[in-house]
Amino acid sequence: MGCQGPLGARWFGGRGRCVALVLVIVPVLLAGCSGGGGDSPGTENRKAPAGGGRSTGAATGSSTPALPEPDPARLPRTRAAALDLIGRVIAGPDSFGPGVVKRSPYESGAVTWPVLGPDCVWTQQEPADTVLATRTRSFEVPAAQGKGPVRLAAVVTVHRSREDAEWEMAESIEETMRCPTQQLTADEQIGGMVAAALLGGEDTQRNSEDALTEVGEYRSTELGGPHHYSWQQAQTYQVTVAVTGKGAEGRTEEEVDALVTQAQATMLVRLESAVEKQS
Repeated sequence: MGCQGPLGARWFGGRGRCVALVLVIVPVLLAGCSGGGGDSPGTENRKAPAGGGRSTGAATGSSTPALPEPDPARLPRTRAAALDLIGRVIAGPDSFGPGVVKRSPYESGAVTWPVLGPDCVWTQQEPADTVLATRTRSFEVPAAQGKGPVRLAAVVTVHRSREDAEWEMAESIEETMRCPTQQLTADEQIGGMVAAALLGGEDTQRNSEDALTEVGEYRSTELGGPHHYSWQQAQTYQVTVAVTGKGAEGRTEEEVDALVTQAQATMLVRLESAVEKQS
């Protein structure tokens, strides 16, 4: 189910509810009217269906892209070129702002690909044929007095075509509608998920062709919960970029959202610069 939200956004709520949120990337304004890192195999990274194809519904590329067409010569066609682009786009600790450090393991390759099963449990499988390359990096804001660690992850995925990237975005919404509660690992769970989509060119959405956000509650054996969970993903050309933030004791929703927003904006700016036509 879906409903029309402010600023033209399309909003989707778990358990049959629609929630009014506002999403704008660079800047992103995220306001909830409902209460409530790379170490997880699930929502940091999204699987595109092996068959590929063009997306439908909220994540379709039917509207005119807000961004100019890229230089075709600068769009990757091989795995090596895709990995090179990822290296120039993916976030580092400074992309989130001060106080963020690398986690260990810091970087994961494309040997496996997370898949959300019919039981709403994430497992690792081989990457889809539509993916040229993908990479995940893990970060955290270390624990401080009265505050637990904020776990963060950034993902860049290069697909073989723009249509394949659009399909990944469409499936991400479907996953949240189908599974408002998801098991990330044996020790981690997210629930009460609410997702929103905003097409490029709609209102103030100008620096990606398609953008999604999810918010919910995060629980883990280590950090307890519920804590705030925030995820953003955007698609430009054949590339998707995503950032995840998992809150902890003493961390506010605004603090986690700001970290996610900053890194997402940084990667989108880098991506546009990396593929734009040279004057």
